[in-house]
Amino acid sequence: MNIALIAHDKKKNDMVHFCMKHTDTLKKHTLMATGTTGALVKKTTGLPVHCYKSGPLGGDQEIGAKVANGEVDMIIFFRDPLTAQPHEPDVSALFRLSDVYEIPLASNFKTAELFFKSLDLAKDHR
Repeated sequence: MNIALIAHDKKKNDMVHFCMKHTDTLKKHTLMATGTTGALVKKTTGLPVHCYKSGPLGGDQEIGAKVANGEVDMIIFFRDPLTAQPHEPDVSALFRLSDVYEIPLASNFKTAELFFKSLDLAKDHR
């Protein structure tokens, strides 16, 4: 499964914590991320992550293109709903693409936890 990892600045620690908690599951999948988020995840977990540009510099759009081309199966996007983002149109476009192409997108830690519980259940039922 191809999983995209994205986190706004105030949520990057949450993403690192999530990835550390789920390293065993994540290492079984192909990971991609926006630049700073991906670098932090690689540094703290040792997981291989393909890094695109940072979100404000086009990374959200790069991952959006992957979604449109059928190259993303799940998105974990820890967004900060209380801080205005200069690239908000790019964020909205990525959310829209996930809906258009029916790609599961978790925008917070607890939803991402549910996604991973589903992955574990599917694994157990094979």
